[in-house]
Amino acid sequence: MKKISLYIIIFLSLKINSQKKPNIIVIFTDDLGYADIGVNNVTTDVKTPHIDLLAENGVRMTSGYITAPQCIPSRAGILTGRYQQKFGLDQNGTIPLPLDENLIPERLKKAGYVTGMSGKWHLDPNHGSKEWIKENIPNTTKDKNNIPKKLILPYKSLNRGFDYVFEGHLNNYFSNYNISDGKKIKPQMLKEKGYRLEIQTKAALSFIKKNAEKPFFFYLSYFAPHVPLEATNKYLDRFPEDMPERRRYALAMISAIDDGVGKIKEVLKKLQIEKNTLIFFISDNGAPLKIYKEDKPISFKGGAWNGSLNTPYLGEKGMLSEGGIRVPFIMNWPAILPKGKVYKKPVISLDVAATVISLAGLPKNKDLDGVDLIPFLTDTKKGEPHKYLFWRFWSQSAVRKGNYKFLKFGEREFLFDLSTKEHENRNLIKSFPKLAKKMKKRLIKWSYTLQKKGINLHTVGNEKKWFEYYFPSKTN
Repeated sequence: MKKISLYIIIFLSLKINSQKKPNIIVIFTDDLGYADIGVNNVTTDVKTPHIDLLAENGVRMTSGYITAPQCIPSRAGILTGRYQQKFGLDQNGTIPLPLDENLIPERLKKAGYVTGMSGKWHLDPNHGSKEWIKENIPNTTKDKNNIPKKLILPYKSLNRGFDYVFEGHLNNYFSNYNISDGKKIKPQMLKEKGYRLEIQTKAALSFIKKNAEKPFFFYLSYFAPHVPLEATNKYLDRFPEDMPERRRYALAMISAIDDGVGKIKEVLKKLQIEKNTLIFFISDNGAPLKIYKEDKPISFKGGAWNGSLNTPYLGEKGMLSEGGIRVPFIMNWPAILPKGKVYKKPVISLDVAATVISLAGLPKNKDLDGVDLIPFLTDTKKGEPHKYLFWRFWSQSAVRKGNYKFLKFGEREFLFDLSTKEHENRNLIKSFPKLAKKMKKRLIKWSYTLQKKGINLHTVGNEKKWFEYYFPSKTN
């Protein structure tokens, strides 16, 4: 009954506007740490007034999670609304997003939405898609140019439910519309001059102006503050303080994202559709600290600290500790959501799909792993949105239930109470062995619902190095 009354309120609120269904914008940043929005009140050097306003006029989740501490699986999770391990995309270096998976834009088009995206896609075949390459073109080399375009094209954003695409990282974009006026063109590669983040914002603004009369969905996938670090003087001059140069560049890039958020809000207001637009602001994973946050020269183009921070949480990108998966997570919808609410219960990026599908009036889909968050955020539904949240990545796996988190790395096991100041600095597994055993059992049971079943115990890459640093075996 309470849920029914909530949607009556939503309907009456939106009836004032020319359209009944809300517009939806998902802003997805790349390697942005929990500390790097001002409203999270962790650092004093970050300047994000527009992002902060999203939270101050909406809902900020302090326990907002992503499904993986790495970009490709994380993006697959948010766009499908399903644990990506269910279709075999556990980590980078495996497969592209399978063609038989339904994405948010594909679902929303059935409800009359016009859809668009700009920025990073990263879900099509590339030279790192080792399992896919082995199956589809076994005689190819590691050179990505040897993957035939005809095999890549079906996986591009244009063929995954997006009507308008401006897909790219830096200055080269695969597009089917002009960002100057939003008019459709023949799909082609474009060379766009300017700063990458301003280009990606401009593509979003053009789409919104062109489609303001219809219910729309836009996925703004900023390529920042991911390396290579790049910023113009316009943004660098905002941070003249003495600090590591990589930190200064990260802050400048985050500031450029923030300007983009402000411009989007400004356009929505001018078009009188701001109140009827739901905005999600989420990062794809935590910051890659490379343990020591070494301030390498900006000219260094390899993998390095990107200048972002995960404070106060332990760990980094590539880890299932909080620093790798707990991220900035904001929802803003002036017509419906309360202002300035801080929501502490665990939510996850999987909830985006379930929420927007419900708002679009589509039937509930049992294949989705998220929940509709609106009733929880408006207090019409009490309790926890999720009884359990699960993760599995490389030889790491984890489950969160309430305030407790069970984490397994190879043979090592941990139990943390995330409501305490110690959070992951204190292993409670000896104090609560029964609880740890119960949560482990539930985690293993979940792992057998996945395509690759069970828990992997073989460490890879930097896992051992990371865990020895952040979780010394003698103390934790």
